Amino acid sequence: MAEPGEASALEEAEARAVRTRWALLVPAMLVLTIGAAGPLLVMLVYSFLEAGDYGGVEWVFSTDGWVQVFYAYDIFDEEWVAADAHLSIFWRSVKLSVVTTLLALFFGFPTAYFIATRSEKSRNAWLFLITIPFWTNLLIRTFAMMEVIRNEGVVNSVLIGIGLIDEPIQILYTDTAIALGMVYVYLPLMVLPIYASMEKFDFRLVEAAYDLYATRLRVLWRVILPLVKPGIVAGSILVFIPSLGAYVTPRVLGGGKNMMLGNLIELQFGQGRNWPLGAALSITLLVLVMVALLFYVRAAQRGSSGHG
Repeated sequence: MAEPGEASALEEAEARAVRTRWALLVPAMLVLTIGAAGPLLVMLVYSFLEAGDYGGVEWVFSTDGWVQVFYAYDIFDEEWVAADAHLSIFWRSVKLSVVTTLLALFFGFPTAYFIATRSEKSRNAWLFLITIPFWTNLLIRTFAMMEVIRNEGVVNSVLIGIGLIDEPIQILYTDTAIALGMVYVYLPLMVLPIYASMEKFDFRLVEAAYDLYATRLRVLWRVILPLVKPGIVAGSILVFIPSLGAYVTPRVLGGGKNMMLGNLIELQFGQGRNWPLGAALSITLLVLVMVALLFYVRAAQRGSSGHG
């Protein structure tokens, strides 16, 4: 049994350690508060103010910004009608984000499986090749994709050269171009989490399934996918969230007419000079991201409880 003096010294040492940990945590909390929570709070406040005549806001409480997210005022009929343009952009953003995620999974899963089944010496080299695109600016990568899919680009030149088409296929400035560009940009974010799950996978389970006369498709569906599900979910979220708020890729490959949420928000803060609407759209985007994260957390919990 510890003496009273020793117990007091131990308690004081533990309290000192707790104070030290809190002191070390304060800088990070300040950065998160000022750099993340602060701007979000400003956007939330702006969304409930009136728009200024030449940009900015008037410090008068108003819910017009939120109303204009879904409704627009018709000056001819003098009534509020559904904001079809906003709803169309919402739908395009979600649709392209889902398509991008599915395509990234379609190409990323086999890539991760290929890397995970290589020898330990060669895995690092393959991972190095996967991470090379991150060394280049996003805008440069987007312009590189433009050179590939434009009318005089690599794809159309090859198809014309081998005689499959007579005239260039219009890919650039379409939703297809935006989806291809985002898949190219965000594909590594899908490959790396799936690879991290597959690296821990015991491939003897696959051999055991084959010994039990399971088909390749059944092995994939009943053995591999359930065990690497956390990596698939994590990669899907890492691709879906930035795709939902993408700005550069839709602006360059969409030509300004195929806008997504990020472009619509920038338009309101720029040429539209409607800061409350832009702020309300920003919070709406945040809500969509939070819903996606909630889905990720629940899916991860189901995966861990089912295979833990």
